[in-house]
Amino acid sequence: MRFLLLIFISLLSITSFAQFTHDDTLRGSETPERIWWNLKHYDLILKVFPSEKKISGSNSITFDLVRPQKKMQVDLQLPLIMDSVVFENAKLKFTKDGANAHLIEFPKELKIRQDYTVTCYYSGFPKEAIRAPWDGGIVWNKDKNGKPIIATACQGIGASIWWPCKDHMYDEPENGMQISVNTPKEVMNVSNGRLIENRIENDGTRTTVWEVKNPINNYGVNMNVADYATWSEVYAGEKGLLDMTFYVYAENLEKAKVHFKDATRTMEAFEHWFGPYPFYEDSYKLVEVPYLGMEHQSSVTYGNKFMHGYLGSDLSGTGWGKKWDYIIVHESGHEWFANSITYRDAADMWLHEGFTSYSEGLFVEYFYGKDAGAEYLRGLRSGISNKSPIIGTYNVNQEGSGDMYPKGANLLHTIRQMVNNDSIWRSFLRNLNKDFYHQIVTSKRIESYMSMKLQMDLSSVFDQYLRTTDIPTLVIQKKGKKLEYKWTNVVQDFTMAIEVCIDGKAVRIVPTEYFLEVKCKKFEISPDYYIKISK
Repeated sequence: MRFLLLIFISLLSITSFAQFTHDDTLRGSETPERIWWNLKHYDLILKVFPSEKKISGSNSITFDLVRPQKKMQVDLQLPLIMDSVVFENAKLKFTKDGANAHLIEFPKELKIRQDYTVTCYYSGFPKEAIRAPWDGGIVWNKDKNGKPIIATACQGIGASIWWPCKDHMYDEPENGMQISVNTPKEVMNVSNGRLIENRIENDGTRTTVWEVKNPINNYGVNMNVADYATWSEVYAGEKGLLDMTFYVYAENLEKAKVHFKDATRTMEAFEHWFGPYPFYEDSYKLVEVPYLGMEHQSSVTYGNKFMHGYLGSDLSGTGWGKKWDYIIVHESGHEWFANSITYRDAADMWLHEGFTSYSEGLFVEYFYGKDAGAEYLRGLRSGISNKSPIIGTYNVNQEGSGDMYPKGANLLHTIRQMVNNDSIWRSFLRNLNKDFYHQIVTSKRIESYMSMKLQMDLSSVFDQYLRTTDIPTLVIQKKGKKLEYKWTNVVQDFTMAIEVCIDGKAVRIVPTEYFLEVKCKKFEISPDYYIKISK
């Protein structure tokens, strides 16, 4: 989650008119210099210099070949500098293509399906995030005692803003990664996975080492440095005992212990709807940071000021959003949708944000009832602009409209009404997370899966809501003692069954683009379908 729901629409609605550059293509496409090698493991070693706002380190990339090799593309964004690249104890030549893509040349032909490791050394003054998480980069701050606070947030702009990597979502290190960060002694770093070492070096600095067992997407990797107070709980979940550890600034410890109960409530609700938390091996952490928060895998970051709602406000305007902490629930929901099920291209980002925004309504439903959950989701519609499509432009690292949040949620809520069977719907959500566990997917793949699992052709529904800005409009008019109804403002062959109440009796109808008749005095339609009515 990176966008303030009340303002992101105006910021993103013009993206369809953007002019894309060569750098955009290098960043957003599966280039020939990427597709020949398969990512196995990262070993990131980093030293931070808070007073200088500088970092230096290395990333050892273990990979194997899936086809004959070309130059290897490793991304590192300016103003950071790639100092050298080492392979089998020898420095390799590399050139730059555009601003951020580094093309590494190997001195010999590598063998298919054999593991190799190349180490990229780098240093410099990384982009400072002025308004994280929206602009991306590193946040440099201090606590009230003058101790460093450092945090990363890089969704959209890319992980290569602070470390060299294969900065595209289609490939993840299948054997996880290790993250080692050296800091001043009085603070420590919290990253993804489990803490396996916390040592004081001979020079008086501190090094913490974190190990991630599962595959992890690039922007899900994070570094959080502060003088943290911490406590842990064990949650008895569907897959066994889950370690849940919380890191907050010392002055916030007591209130955090009360407020962070929403984390276990979130786990309870989402395991009910989606199945087991996807990263038991790496634990769950909630980490306080100096920005609003983000869905870093197994290291969810939090900065909602210990308030219910979104910085104290209810995005739905219904009151239900003030009963829980938006950042805890939303960002933790991304563990299922973003970190386990991950989009292949940024154009399909609705798979992260639409499903996770929908999960907010399911959280409300789980604790406060079905009507409350539906009311919350309907309330989110006030944030929909319909100025540009939800799906973005492919292969240039371009996200679609910010409508992916509230409109994506209401698309899913509408499909639930079409299914009209809560048991089937919950089973679908759980099977989705089981069948695509730790997988990288396209929107088209998920769309086809939903049509298959729910046994209804949803292709025109997805085209309507994801690829146009038009909202289906049901035209209703009197004709003597009868009523006529039809769809307008829809894609060709639009098919969506809706439940209506005809003279007090529930009936399912399938409108077309041509008028159909029904004999009745009263014709009512559920507000849970995201459609317009024209009478």
